[in-house]
Amino acid sequence: MNIETLAINTIRTLSIDAVEKAKSGHPGMPLGCAPIAYSLFTSIMNHYPSDHKWINRDRFILSAGHGSMLLYSVLHLSGYPVSLDDIKQFRQSDSITPGHPEHFKTPGVETTTGPLGQGFANGVGMAIAQAYLASLFNKPGFNIFDHFIYCICSDGDLMEGVSYEAASLAGHLKLNKLIYFYDDNGISIDGKTSLSFSEDVEKRFLAQNWQVLRIDNVNDISQIKLAVEKAKAETGKPSLIITKTVIGFGSPNKSGSETSHGSPLGENEIKLTKEALGWNYPGSFTVPVEVKEHFSSFHKKFKSVYSEWNNSFEKYKSEYPVEYNLLSEMLTGKFNLDDDILIKAVSDKSKNFATRQVSGFILNAIYKTLPSLFGGSADLAESNNTFLKGGEDFSATNYSGRNIRFGIREHSMGSILNGMALYGGIIPYGATFLIFSDYMRPAVRLAALEKLKIIYVFTHDSIGLGEDGPTHQPVEQLSSLRTIPGITVIRPADPLETAAAFKYAINNAKGPVALSLTRQAVIHLPHQSEDKLPPVDKGAYILKDSAIKPDIILIASGSEAGITLEAANILENEGINTRVISMPSQEIFDSQTADYKESIIPSEIQCRVAVEAGVSLSWYKYIGSKGRTVCLDRFGASAPAGELFKKFGFTPENIVKVCKETLSSI
Repeated sequence: MNIETLAINTIRTLSIDAVEKAKSGHPGMPLGCAPIAYSLFTSIMNHYPSDHKWINRDRFILSAGHGSMLLYSVLHLSGYPVSLDDIKQFRQSDSITPGHPEHFKTPGVETTTGPLGQGFANGVGMAIAQAYLASLFNKPGFNIFDHFIYCICSDGDLMEGVSYEAASLAGHLKLNKLIYFYDDNGISIDGKTSLSFSEDVEKRFLAQNWQVLRIDNVNDISQIKLAVEKAKAETGKPSLIITKTVIGFGSPNKSGSETSHGSPLGENEIKLTKEALGWNYPGSFTVPVEVKEHFSSFHKKFKSVYSEWNNSFEKYKSEYPVEYNLLSEMLTGKFNLDDDILIKAVSDKSKNFATRQVSGFILNAIYKTLPSLFGGSADLAESNNTFLKGGEDFSATNYSGRNIRFGIREHSMGSILNGMALYGGIIPYGATFLIFSDYMRPAVRLAALEKLKIIYVFTHDSIGLGEDGPTHQPVEQLSSLRTIPGITVIRPADPLETAAAFKYAINNAKGPVALSLTRQAVIHLPHQSEDKLPPVDKGAYILKDSAIKPDIILIASGSEAGITLEAANILENEGINTRVISMPSQEIFDSQTADYKESIIPSEIQCRVAVEAGVSLSWYKYIGSKGRTVCLDRFGASAPAGELFKKFGFTPENIVKVCKETLSSI
């Protein structure tokens, strides 16, 4: 057995041993795809295990994240800080080798995958980020960003619609730095893929402007290298390498079968598999000395490429100090966004604006001072007000453009934003109507899990959408988004709150921020100061207080703050002491100290009413058992916005009525 085959079989045996020890996992994919991983991490990719955050490294994405042991095995053998003990702790509590790859846990893991199709689209986001940064910083003789993004995707990845959306955009944008291996093993969990999947994948990708190559025998690594060379030579298209593999390769009784997909092989079958592979080493988790030496022999190459780039980067620092300093700032993600710029952007008090319009004013005021701010809309730029005037379109002929036309692809937009954020140096934003956040929810959830710095601009956020009716009017989406751990939802009530919301979103490093913005105009609230941003960074604050201890507390968000303020004035005129709280963000408020929360919503005042044009679900923790809501626990209707607000009780008069009923019941 030659050293390359022995090394590939070491990846295989480590993988099946780990799955067996864990008594759960997916051995079939690592057995079939080990030659791809071996080839990439030894002779194809430029990477440096001692600095796995090097910005010009080739990226590898295991979109078929269920085969995680393939990745952990090759990371360990390549010299990443993934030890043999870590391999033995596969799928165990607090280990860095979880069941599906998690980039924030394991060095060398580029993105969190498992939900099929997500990694495929993440790679497209990484390629977009690379193309944009290269357009800014690459100079003659200095290719600061010049690498490839590799991916292994499965039949399941390609069945998911998100991969089709992402592939379509990647081909349209001619992202030639993408090289994807399609693990074409013909097996899914239920059995043969032919049960549900009979399309011609090659024709599909050719139609989407991809180069398509083929490998007939994955165990012939010369075919892998040749295919990659052809992919690298293609300068106008991404490449898909259709790779014929055998799931569970080497297993006498389970190879080529769904039985090897998601369960341990079993001790006897592992013994038979190792025999079939010609593995003559006793015990489990064995790494032959010659394999260790073989992988170590590549470190010199890794270090040489890494050192050469660093030496070039030092020269770049001298020759292009302005660009070097800007890049350093973008990579740290720390920015000094001047409040005056934000306040000036919303200073027009001549009329009332929708918060989506205000968002557009802000984006266009700040993007020139924030070159890392980069994004677009899912075919709704004019409605979302996200188009950066003068920013040009990001396109196949202009990678320096700041406006991405995602097309009607909300799901892949979310996943692509994740890839952009993971790449680094970018603050990505994506926009659509709030109702369509449902289309991209899997990607939003992963962004929250990974604590990615992303801004979602969700407009048309309530029945204020009006005539388009209940199919387009979000009622449950705000509460639904708020249930995702790690996301911050901000629903600003007026222009100044919108400016403060953007400041929070741009500075926040804890996870994604969803801005919920109106279609309809809102009033300018009477803030304590027009020259200072309101405390949105506290989540909630007192908008109007009573002269003495309040009899009732009204809590509102977004466009309903204005009518709630009107209701409070009516109550005050009738001798009812009323406090009005603007609560643009429940998550931010929940993170405040107990003393601050008590100062805003004193526990002794149990008469409370929450007002929001959405379902009431998320408000009960603030109003308590004796409070009431003016919310919308049903779908909307098709009519002008003003009529709908009256129809569903979002009027000062109805809020006053509910307040009086609440007072009389306590």
